[in-house]
Amino acid sequence: MRPFDYFAPETLDEAISILRRRGDGGRLLAGGTDLVVRMKEGGLRPPYVVSLRKLSELRGIEFSEAEGLRIGAMTDMATIASSPIIRERFPILADGAALVGSVQTRNMATVGGNLCNAAPSADMAPPLLAVDAVARIAGAQGWRDVPLQEFFLAPGETVLQNGDILVELRVPTPPRGSGGFYLRHTPRQEMDIAVVGVGALVTLPNGDIEQARVALGAVAPVPMRAHQAEAVLAGKPVSDEVIARAAAIASQEAQPISDVRGSAAFRRELVRVLTERSLRGAVERAGASAP
Repeated sequence: MRPFDYFAPETLDEAISILRRRGDGGRLLAGGTDLVVRMKEGGLRPPYVVSLRKLSELRGIEFSEAEGLRIGAMTDMATIASSPIIRERFPILADGAALVGSVQTRNMATVGGNLCNAAPSADMAPPLLAVDAVARIAGAQGWRDVPLQEFFLAPGETVLQNGDILVELRVPTPPRGSGGFYLRHTPRQEMDIAVVGVGALVTLPNGDIEQARVALGAVAPVPMRAHQAEAVLAGKPVSDEVIARAAAIASQEAQPISDVRGSAAFRRELVRVLTERSLRGAVERAGASAP
């Protein structure tokens, strides 16, 4: 590891000022579960690092019916996975957080770091896409809100510019009769990267599917929504047929590649299978019986 300058600002404004003054090339340190490893073993050599650990405004979970859910970007996965309000009202987010790394990793890894790394396989991306999360960003030009489906640009690349910091995620209160579910496939049961991840959310106020969200991970350059599959589900009664049709369409919307972890054809089949399972899990959590 080569020498680098280290900063530990105590306010958000101070952190933004450092980034603006020092310019390109710096890295933000959140949990460090990815950055530190890449600096030690992956050849990453930033000229400076800005720690966010003293910024209390980037931590915590808050919820109200009127304002919805707020998750600070520095909130760790263990806190998200065990949060009573998230487990009760947004269990799909607890699903994703509980799958990240090991117990030790979840105690350090943050939701902001998981998203800002912009890995196509990030476990928190499909669940947050499914619940229509919005990223709140602070920077030298002020504050802005970016829907999460517009946040990712390419592998390892987001809309964040030099001087920007992801402060929090905002999630609207789910409508009555909503349920969400996240599943992934990995070669190993624990401490592995998703070959495919699928998050599904449905709203069933009167038994029919009023709205649906299907979000896919690890099958395209960025985490993505399967909009055509969602359109097939909207307005339909819950049935084997409609779920199977939506899952088949989602597998065609995916844009997988072949690599050492699986072929494109294998990933498409996994999308189909996991979309069916995730939709059934979402239906059950919405209070209906899965077919």
